[in-house]
Amino acid sequence: MGETTGRVLVVDDDVTVRDVVRRYLELAGYEVALVGDGESALRRFAEREPDLVVLDLMLPGVDGLEVCRRLRVRSAVPVVMLTALGEEEDRIAGLQLGADDYVTKPFSPRELALRVTSVLRRSRVVAARSSSVLVDGGLRVDVGARAAWLDGRELSLTTREFDLLVFFLTNRGAAVSRAELLSRVWGWEFGDQSTVTVHVRRLREKVEPDPARPVRIATVWGVGYRYDGGA
Repeated sequence: MGETTGRVLVVDDDVTVRDVVRRYLELAGYEVALVGDGESALRRFAEREPDLVVLDLMLPGVDGLEVCRRLRVRSAVPVVMLTALGEEEDRIAGLQLGADDYVTKPFSPRELALRVTSVLRRSRVVAARSSSVLVDGGLRVDVGARAAWLDGRELSLTTREFDLLVFFLTNRGAAVSRAELLSRVWGWEFGDQSTVTVHVRRLREKVEPDPARPVRIATVWGVGYRYDGGA
């Protein structure tokens, strides 16, 4: 197969799901590690951090939401959640905890592999753009280092939150729709636009003096959002 595209940790308690996902990801060029519960996922992650985690929310013992929360404490590694059709609240909770994407069960293994590739591509493209530093008042973003600070304090941003912030900073003053953000930040040509809403809300909580009265990321009613810059 040659050089691998990246390392993926797949966390699911269903042996059949793990095996099918492994085969499709390996066909796409990934090195794949498989675990069946939350504790094993955390141990495996600590032993060798992957490039991306595919994480089922319904796990025995430590559930997927708690795994995601603990991963976010130590790393900004991309996380793609697996959720059931009736788990909308859990899916939103996962996105709020910092998951980057989700696929709803029952899912196409090929679609999941494409989502994994899309998430990794977006995170790598942003990292490889340049070593430029974007500044907005007390907000400073080092694109190459994938690090951001507000008033000298380093921000804890997920991969998708960082990509979204860079997009906003490089497109100041332009009103952009949720559909456009899905396309240009997520790499999706279609998808649930509530994903954008959740990520913007989380980003506001980290970069706004008062998230309830945003001065950086403004809502443009009937359109989407516009980055105006700090006060």
